[in-house]
Amino acid sequence: MQFPDDDNGKMLAAMADAGIDLTKALDVDFFLVFDDQRDAESALEELANSDLDGELELNLNDELGKWEIIACINMVPDYDDLVEQETMLNEFAAEFGGMTDGWGVMQHQDGDDEFMDDDDHVHDEHCQH
Repeated sequence: MQFPDDDNGKMLAAMADAGIDLTKALDVDFFLVFDDQRDAESALEELANSDLDGELELNLNDELGKWEIIACINMVPDYDDLVEQETMLNEFAAEFGGMTDGWGVMQHQDGDDEFMDDDDHVHDEHCQH
């Protein structure tokens, strides 16, 4: 499988190389970061009331020192769809003084009761960790 030579393409290639079936829907976590808690809470409320089909979580990311919304969307990890979703979320986050900080997929290994660390987090040009 060929992927564009950018962060998203490299991540998809690494996932394919790891044996992940990219033709099946996966829970993809998109990360939105905000400096201000109130901005993050306002964005979370707006997302919760939107037509976004996914689970939302708000945390203080101690490593970044920023508020982080994780939008978990079940989708087939198609390059164009990922870029479109990330672009839409980045434009949305900007309305609240935030920005996207990549995406990741948690992998569940057979026999494990817990998910692995967020090692599959894609770091893009906006990433600060």
